[in-house]
Amino acid sequence: MDDQSSWVWSPIARVYNPLRAGSIDGTDLDPHDRAVIRAMDAKYRPNKQVKGDPRCTLFVSNLNPKTTEDSLEKVFSKFGDIVRIRLVRDIVTGYSKRYAFIEYTDEKSMWHAHRKAYKMELEQYEVFVDVENSRTLKGWIPRRLGGGLGGSKESGQLRFGGRARPFRKPITVHTEGRVKRLNEEPEDNRDPYERMREEKERRGYERGRDRSREYERYRDRHGDRDRYMDKERDRGMDRSANDDRVRGRDRDRGRDRDRDRDRNKDRDRDRERYSEKGKKRDRNKSEERDGENKAQ
Repeated sequence: MDDQSSWVWSPIARVYNPLRAGSIDGTDLDPHDRAVIRAMDAKYRPNKQVKGDPRCTLFVSNLNPKTTEDSLEKVFSKFGDIVRIRLVRDIVTGYSKRYAFIEYTDEKSMWHAHRKAYKMELEQYEVFVDVENSRTLKGWIPRRLGGGLGGSKESGQLRFGGRARPFRKPITVHTEGRVKRLNEEPEDNRDPYERMREEKERRGYERGRDRSREYERYRDRHGDRDRYMDKERDRGMDRSANDDRVRGRDRDRGRDRDRDRDRNKDRDRDRERYSEKGKKRDRNKSEERDGENKAQ
């Protein structure tokens, strides 16, 4: 079993724990049925006589009772080269138990079938495919001992943490006392392995979006400052233009004053000249009168 202190929630169990498998979110601390107790007490060792590489082996269930090894090979060989197919049968009756193990030559082919054959229809039955848990999942306990994964509601022995029934997100109690289950979203029937991959992509996207938001906020802040500086620059240009106009008017007034002053000087000089001429005329007339008087 996994250590309680080191356990990290995940929709797919990385280590099999019968107590957690009996819990919808993997957080139960006490068993809720006798089968879970039986699984917790069970000691299971995989059959050493089973042949093949477990990492390249695909588990297929919910088969049509009439499905044969030949029909399985015909369908699943399109995903890769097959080493062997083992259709499990009842040792007494010989009837199919409706599940099989298909070993591929490499892991890539197995994962290709794992992805493409999920919920595929085969001879009018929707099949379920998964990795081989008995030899790959640490701590595995089979269903006959109270463990396993999946199950139907009708049987009443549901086990969570697998592809068919992944763990749901635990309940979180927020600081303000509001209780919310993190999985209060529309039921997602997609492959949990695909959801895990998309979750990683989403987190990467959100990090990129957060950086974009930071940039937008930075740009807004500096954009406001730039707009303020632009306005101040425009105001400065307006003030400069106004100052130029004022200085121009002052220069014009100065030139007008200079012209007026020059005109006044010219008029004063003209008056002085006229005044001198008048005085000369008066002197001349006076001298003429004096000469006439002397002649008489």
